[in-house]
Amino acid sequence: MRILLRTLVVAGLSAVLVAPMSAARAEPSASELTQQINKASTELEKVVESYNKLNEEIKASKTAVAALSARLGPLEQQAGQARTEAAELASRAYKSGGGLTAANVLLSRGDGSSLVNRLSALEQLARDRDRQIAGFDATQRQYVDEKSRLDATLARQTAQAKQVAAGKKRIEGELSKLYQMRRAAYGSETSSGSKYSGKIPAVSGKAGVAVRYAYNAIGKPYVYSAEGPNGYDCSGLTLAAWRAAGKSLPHNAAMQWDKVAHISRGSLQPGDLVFYRSLGHVGLFVGGGKIIHSSRAGEPVKLVSVDVMPPYGYGRVR
Repeated sequence: MRILLRTLVVAGLSAVLVAPMSAARAEPSASELTQQINKASTELEKVVESYNKLNEEIKASKTAVAALSARLGPLEQQAGQARTEAAELASRAYKSGGGLTAANVLLSRGDGSSLVNRLSALEQLARDRDRQIAGFDATQRQYVDEKSRLDATLARQTAQAKQVAAGKKRIEGELSKLYQMRRAAYGSETSSGSKYSGKIPAVSGKAGVAVRYAYNAIGKPYVYSAEGPNGYDCSGLTLAAWRAAGKSLPHNAAMQWDKVAHISRGSLQPGDLVFYRSLGHVGLFVGGGKIIHSSRAGEPVKLVSVDVMPPYGYGRVR
């Protein structure tokens, strides 16, 4: 009896020890894999949109630096010319014998009033030239200071972009692992997409151009930081659609929100933008309660319900 009891206890302990190890080795289910992929994709989209925002800010800074440099060149030339003219003026005054000293005035022959007038005129010219030089110098210092600030901003933004790119690379690495599991579960890493074959709604004006562009993008893949024509991220798609209509939008959902006119849901018209995830995602409203958006890695551009996720707000391109 004791032998039997001891055998049962040992068997029970073995089962307890073995069970957790077996559970730890269990592969995640298909639905669990999908949840992990969706979560990682959402996090990655935040990083990508931050990366896009920094790129937009860096482009603006580069444009400002280039414009400032173009203005600094002529300014430096004008200041140099002014200094040269001032030096020549002083030299001529000294060599002319008309000197600016009291002795020269007293020893010179001729009409004293004429000499005084001459000296007064030279002195006035010198003062005018000094004021011009001071003005040039002040303006030049202002521009140089501004350029220094812009250079510092540009350097900081470039460093930030590298940091965001490193984070983007890290998440992409995690996604790569998840895609391997998805391929094992489903036989494919991504969902296939096909070109839209239905009737595109007739919408007038520039909004109609944007809507047609978005319909023609259906089925194309999600590509990070891309704005077409072969792939898009969310803000890249809305940017490209409205670019086709002659309107400029930044490549970032939050910056697009800052640029559009904010409207109510009841005012939505085809071509308007619908924002999600606290300005981390954006899609193009095409009417009939639908948007077209580039949702996440592994998913093609789709036509879906405007309530595919809770909307943050609505905007109209101006």
